Amino acid sequence: MTDKEQPQDLGAPVSYLVLADGTPVFDRAGDRVGEVEHVLADEGADVFHGLLLKTAMGHRFARASLVDGLYQHGVIVAAPAAELPEPSADPPARLADDDGLRHGLKKAWDWLMQPR
Repeated sequence: MTDKEQPQDLGAPVSYLVLADGTPVFDRAGDRVGEVEHVLADEGADVFHGLLLKTAMGHRFARASLVDGLYQHGVIVAAPAAELPEPSADPPARLADDDGLRHGLKKAWDWLMQPR
């Protein structure tokens, strides 16, 4: 599949609870953004924070409000990879006024840094 090809059928909608790592991610234009590296959620509280994505530019964070759809064979996000923030232990000051994004970026960073 090239970067411009979007699957004809992404399958049925799925919950973040069953979304598989490695699932392809596309933006609204149909360009391939990357793939799901990890779902960031608080399953106990049933809160979906967003997705940690593996892209050609490195890891990026797509917060829940930018995820347009989760499907069996793909994910749709509202922005191209270049517009998604990079996970960080200390998100840039320009993002400091958005507590949800700051929390999600920190959570993504913590997950990336944990030993496997």
